[in-house]
Amino acid sequence: MVHDADGVDDATMHAFARETRLSETTFVQTATQDGADYRNRIWMTTRELPFAGHPSLGTAVAVARARGEREARYVQQTGAGLQPIDVTLDGDQATASMLQERAQFGDEVDASAPLAALGLGEADAAPLPAQVVSTGIPHLMLPVAREALARVRPDPGALPALLDRVGAICVYPFAWEDGSSEAFARAFFVDAAGITEDPATGSAGGPLMAFLHARAGAAEVDVHQGVEMGRRSLLRCAIDGDRPRVGGDVVVVAEGTVGF
Repeated sequence: MVHDADGVDDATMHAFARETRLSETTFVQTATQDGADYRNRIWMTTRELPFAGHPSLGTAVAVARARGEREARYVQQTGAGLQPIDVTLDGDQATASMLQERAQFGDEVDASAPLAALGLGEADAAPLPAQVVSTGIPHLMLPVAREALARVRPDPGALPALLDRVGAICVYPFAWEDGSSEAFARAFFVDAAGITEDPATGSAGGPLMAFLHARAGAAEVDVHQGVEMGRRSLLRCAIDGDRPRVGGDVVVVAEGTVGF
């Protein structure tokens, strides 16, 4: 993330995000809405996002470090609204959790097309329906059998067309057993490099939590992601009132100075 970005224009932010080649790059600006502590601009290599999960948690931790605060509660402003974030720091490690927006449930989707786009068959589907869900940005929830996750092979021709058709930024195949406190997931989206797998997707964890709460009454779920790509992550998800909360650990890996 980039501090003190009030004077950085959109073109420069986008160019910098392309240069980093990270899943997302964030820029902290002065808030323009009442009740917000700062504005968080979130850019992929291809476009700006109205909202994202892990870039929000990481940015909140970076803000706390810059302000010298070991414990803090911030309200960030994004294109999706205002999201409260709690942060606790311990040296270069931290934990953070965010109250995401109320879930918006889109259309149910015939699972056969997304399954095929991931190289799976209809026998790999789980009992729950596929559905687009958003807590700020739409993701396609795709319930599958646990063992099917290891066999996912995205079709570079079919997946972009599918996401465009259903109006989602990501397809989120996940495995969950009724009554379990754990789920396993993978996330695939399209960027400048083609189809990219994300090892941890907080903006999908919130919709998944809301989906499981609405469909099966689940109140808390730990989501394991990135396992198949060797970058294991853990997203701690829960229902907090009428909104999903998603959190996890944050680690500082690098710091530097950039001139614009």
